[in-house]
Formats: sequence, C-alpha cells, structure tokens
Amino acid sequence: MYLALARKYRPKRFADVAVQSHVSNTLKGAIARGRVAHGYLLCGPRGVGKTTLARVLAMALNCERGSPDGEPCGECASCTRIWSGSESLDVIETDAASNRGVDDARELRERAMYAPTAEGRFKVYIVDEAHMLTREAWNALLKILEEPPPRVIFVFATTDPQRITQAAAPVMSRLQRFDFKRISPAEVRERLTTVLAAEGVGRDDDALAMIARAADGSMRDALSLTDQVLSMGEGRLTAAAVRGALGLVPEDEYLGLLELIAERRAVDVFPAVGRLAGSGIDFAVFLAGLADLLRAQLAVTLGGDAPDVSEQTRAALRARRDRFTAPDLLRMLGAIAEIEPFYRKSSQQQLLLETLLVRFALLDRTVELEDLLRGIGDGGGVQTTTPSTSRRVPDAPRPSPRRAETPSAAPRADGPSATPKPAPRAALDLNVLCERWGDIVDRVRSMGRPMLVSALEHALPVAVSAQGTITVQLEQPNEIFEKTIESGAPEVLSAVAGTFDGVTKLVLRRVE
Repeated sequence: MYLALARKYRPKRFADVAVQSHVSNTLKGAIARGRVAHGYLLCGPRGVGKTTLARVLAMALNCERGSPDGEPCGECASCTRIWSGSESLDVIETDAASNRGVDDARELRERAMYAPTAEGRFKVYIVDEAHMLTREAWNALLKILEEPPPRVIFVFATTDPQRITQAAAPVMSRLQRFDFKRISPAEVRERLTTVLAAEGVGRDDDALAMIARAADGSMRDALSLTDQVLSMGEGRLTAAAVRGALGLVPEDEYLGLLELIAERRAVDVFPAVGRLAGSGIDFAVFLAGLADLLRAQLAVTLGGDAPDVSEQTRAALRARRDRFTAPDLLRMLGAIAEIEPFYRKSSQQQLLLETLLVRFALLDRTVELEDLLRGIGDGGGVQTTTPSTSRRVPDAPRPSPRRAETPSAAPRADGPSATPKPAPRAALDLNVLCERWGDIVDRVRSMGRPMLVSALEHALPVAVSAQGTITVQLEQPNEIFEKTIESGAPEVLSAVAGTFDGVTKLVLRRVE
C-alpha cells in the first residue's frame, strides 16, 4: 500500500525533526538526565512538527533500545507502533476537536490513574487541537495535571494557545510550554530536495520554490502538495506540473499586469482580469500571488534581491527597477493588506480586483487629484498621508508684504467674502470607502463615542448599493459590538456623509 510522503518521511528521532531544534534538544536532554516534566504544551502553526515531536518523545520514553543521550532507536516494536499511530496501551492519542467535553476529560483522567503496562515504561497522553477543550474539560483535568500519577506524561498540542489562556489560565502554570517556529521556504526546499532524492524523483528548482511558497511555513503541507503534483504521473517535479496541479497563475501573467501598471494602461485591466476569470483562477490565491510579486519588486527596487522567485522573473523585476518607486510599491502593498481581510468573503472578488488594479495604474494621477481637491477645500496646503509616504501639495502663492501694503492689494470692505468653497464630496465607492475607513473612525472618535469607535475598528465595509446603502461586517461575532453599531448608525452615517455623497443607510451583516 502506498504511504503518503508526509507519513513516510515523518521523523523517528529528535535529530531528524526539521527546524525545531530548540524544542527537540531540550526534550532529548530531559530524557537523558531523567528530568522529564509531567506535562507539556506544544504551540505553533499547523504542520510544523508538534504531533511528530510528541510521538518522538513517547517513543524515546518507551524505547526498548533507547540510547543514553535520550534518542529512540526508531526500529523496535514499541517505536514502530507509536510512530505509525497504531493502537498502544501506553501511548494514547486523542483529538480534542471531537472529544472536547467534560465527560471526555473525565474519562481521560480516569484512564490516567492506571499504571503503565510494564515496569520502566511511561503512559503518554497526546491531546491534539487542545484549544478546542471546553472550560469545564480543563477544570476536570486541572487536579491531575497538578498532581499526576507516577510515570504519566501529558502532551497538549495547539495552534491557538491564547484560547487556552482565556479558557483555563491556571493550566498554563502547570505545563512546560514550547513555541514552534514557522518553517522558512529555504528550509522547506532543503527538506523536499532530500525527500525527492530518496524517492529517486528529479525536480526543477522553480518547482520547489513554488511549493515552498504555497506551503506557507508548513512542512506537512509541502510534502502533501508534492504528493499531489507527483500523482499526475509525469515522473519529474516541474514548474508546469506544480502550476497545473495547484491551480497557480503563471508568473508571466503577474509580470504582464506589472507592465500594465507601469505603463498606466488602466483600460487594459478589464480584459486582462477577464481572461484570468475565464481560465478559472482562484482570485484570492491570485491576490496573494500579486502581493508576493510586488514585495519582490520592492526588494529589487530598494537594491536587494528576490530569492523566492524564478531566475526569469528575477531578471524581469530587475529590468523594471527604475519604473517603480519604493513609496508607490508600499502604497500598493498597503492597499492589498487593507482589502485582504474581507476579500475572501466578498461575492464580487473580480470587481474588487479590477478596481484595485485600476487604482494602481492611475496611482499618481489619482493622488494628485485628491490632494488638489482637499487643497481647495482647506484653502491652502494640505498634508496627505498614505500607508507608505506623505506628499504635500504646495501652498498657494501668497502676496509679498510690499504688495500687501498697496491699495490695490487691499480687499474691498463691501466685496464678496473670500471664504473658500467646501471640497466636493466623492461618489460612494466600496474601495475608496475601505481606503478611508480609518478617517471615518477618527471622525466618529471626535463625536465622543469611544465604544462605537472600538466596534468600528473591528469592522469593515463589505458592500455598497446604488441606493446609498453601506453594509459593514465585524471580523468576528460580537453581540456587544453588533448592538453598538446598530444603535450608532446615525453617527456613522454622518461621518461617512462628510466624505461621500449619496449615503442613505447603514446595514450590519452579522458574521455566521
């Protein structure tokens, strides 16, 4: 039977665990010196080795031929059974996502009271997704974690330790905590190179780079993605195979859009995005890829290098080094960061992407027009702050003191007032509203509504209608914030109406 790469190449010894040497060396030393704690909390992103190290720890504690330095042999019957996840009376793995209640915790506590099956062995309980345990379940485990039976070890693994702190703060002081690192693309590529060599599979460096980026710091995901690509049966890991299997957009498409932005061909944005839509791309994945390319272009523009792209793309970015300024690239990246939180939830992803790219293509002219309009409204110079830089429209020329003293320069007493006209309000647009949401929140802050400000800081506009209705949504469900926004709708509308025309109604979309 075929064994997935993520399982086949799961480490069997502390020394084989990639990147997490600060954890593996400590655990190995504790075993060698007989100073094993009764409880551990392993924290970190998914796929970085938490459960693997928990199993290696259990193997080392119960190995039939363990070495004096604390390493398990990885070959004896006990090690093989634990490594493969087979049934073992002394090593019990449980998933807190499906066994999270107080009854499950009580059963675990009762089972822990029984001694190991043989003298010199340890009972090890590995609880994955530990943050899913309820407050009552943690309370049921609290006493046994404080005074555990002899030769019983608890290992909790979690991607969200903050939830454990909130649900059961006293537990944290009873466990030794280890924080796992994200695995860098370079380390992922190195591990994949070793695995593919062992499998006798050829590979392209560009293909490894693509998988390393897609894995996003997870070694398990990297191996699973490699499995997925190799299942296509081409016999070699190529960049084309990776793009086809993972649905990635070719780098040429990103470079084409970069050229379009550099040449300010805003009118060509719509057919370009339409072509991408016709090919069935995932727009959320495309937006992340666009951000990666802009980041690489920023690094090159600043005089650095872009190590996570192909040599062909690197050469193309160097050729465009003088066509973009660092402040403009920072503003583009800032705009993507602002739109990303609600982009995946939007039903108009293509429209949002098109308007974003049009803004990039018209970036300088748009900023100059906005500054000019604000300057007219303020009656002089205006400071416009963007996420990356501040630009200043020069103050209007003022008469010199000598000219001001002449009768011709003095205003007529009965003449018209010199009060400047108010700046025209912009048409209601979702992208511009999101961009200026911080200004809207500041305006509400000036009204003396701190609770409403707190709620708005955790919300974003997600839609606007032709009738002037603005729909906002909180990042996470919060009944207090929901009621605050609903009751403060008039103040929010007043703040928005100071910048936009045609605002009529505010609607709160509740988070599912």
